Amino acid sequence: MTSEQNKTFDLSASFKAYDVRGIVGESITAEIVEAVGAAFIDVLGLEGGTVLVGGDMRPSSPEFSQAFANGAATRGANVRLLDLISTDELYYACGALNAAGATFTASHNPAEYNGIKMAKAGAQPISSESGLKEIQALAEEYLNTGVIPAAETRGEISVHDVLKDYSEYLRQLVDLSGSRPLKIVVDAGNGMAGLTTPAVLGDKLLPALPFDIVPLYFELDGSFPNHPANPLEPENLRDLQAAVVKHGADIGLAFDGDADRCFVIDEKGKPVSPSAITGMVARREIARAQAAGEETPVIIHNLLTSKAVPELVAKDGGRAVRTRVGHSFIKAVMAEEGAVFGGEHSAHFYFRDFWNADTGMLAAMHVLAALGEQDGPLSELGRQYEPYVSSGEINSEIEDKAGAVERVRVDFESEDVDIDHMDGSTFTAKDGSWWFNLRPSNTEPFLRLNAEAKDQPTMEKIRDRVLALVRA
Repeated sequence: MTSEQNKTFDLSASFKAYDVRGIVGESITAEIVEAVGAAFIDVLGLEGGTVLVGGDMRPSSPEFSQAFANGAATRGANVRLLDLISTDELYYACGALNAAGATFTASHNPAEYNGIKMAKAGAQPISSESGLKEIQALAEEYLNTGVIPAAETRGEISVHDVLKDYSEYLRQLVDLSGSRPLKIVVDAGNGMAGLTTPAVLGDKLLPALPFDIVPLYFELDGSFPNHPANPLEPENLRDLQAAVVKHGADIGLAFDGDADRCFVIDEKGKPVSPSAITGMVARREIARAQAAGEETPVIIHNLLTSKAVPELVAKDGGRAVRTRVGHSFIKAVMAEEGAVFGGEHSAHFYFRDFWNADTGMLAAMHVLAALGEQDGPLSELGRQYEPYVSSGEINSEIEDKAGAVERVRVDFESEDVDIDHMDGSTFTAKDGSWWFNLRPSNTEPFLRLNAEAKDQPTMEKIRDRVLALVRA
């Protein structure tokens, strides 16, 4: 590698709490990536070991994968290039092959971005608290000296395709062969689900399932010509909703760019909330664990999921554990508790059988299994898991976030309300009729409101009252 003379590298703009993300050619370049690959090997002590490297469909991902591989090989690691992969394919490979790995993706971010998600052997997450800061510091050192020192023996670089093994593994976890015939519209958003859906749910690599798949935007294209690959934004679901109705489909599935999140649309074109999906999958995983002799299976849910989730878990004989928002927290608690499954309001779904990692495809397969083993439509099935009314996440742009939360606290303090501060501030009516959470963004001047109530008028009343106080 060569470094511009007198240039000082500071990677703090692209190194986030859980991953690396930046603008291609500015805060993330091949030179930077090569140094990160070398630092990854040193910090994790992987000289002489194996590291897995892949990437998504973004135009810069192949170049970055090769640069990371070069840096890793220079420091003595043997690299297996996985080529085009979804993020949950990386987790599968890190788990099944018991090796550390990295994939190049910026998930749902726009086309000009790319980034790196990294994992230790066994798909254990790497965050700022578990090695990411050390990787950043060492990469900066290599960049600023302009030299990556060569290990005694340079590692070898080979190519290893895991798509078929990944697909077979998921099919072993959820047997869909006995499902009733289903018509499924899948919006891949020009992201990696365009590769994984035909492999897992179609007949591209494995025997056909009783599914008629209608593809939307399966062409891998990191410029995202049709819509951003971010199904969390309602406007990005419109094409899928229209296609489900037009084709008379039973269900619609939308994946984000790196296909680790999955959103579900019913046969009427209406979204099924991630909380309802969490409840649906939790019920299946509790039953399966109990059948295997587990007395009280544990289900993890973050504090923004519907209170229907812990109620359902308790009813089904499981134990619900509430956590902060964020995958590093969820994965840590999954491991501590030996939890069988975890779900977030943002459509991240975690499975013990998937090394506690998140996978949108496995969650989708559970929903297809639940739908396919009964005769009713998804709208009816989903209603069982959505007894409450939610506001969704509402952002207020405000500088004095603490002051806004204090105004809300003062206004509600005379009422019969419990307040906890696990993640932001959660206000819960003691009669159980409503709750809301206010969370300040760590990176933007936003205060985020999520509210839920027993019915629409109560939810709207609470939502409007809180927003008036916040925005006063």
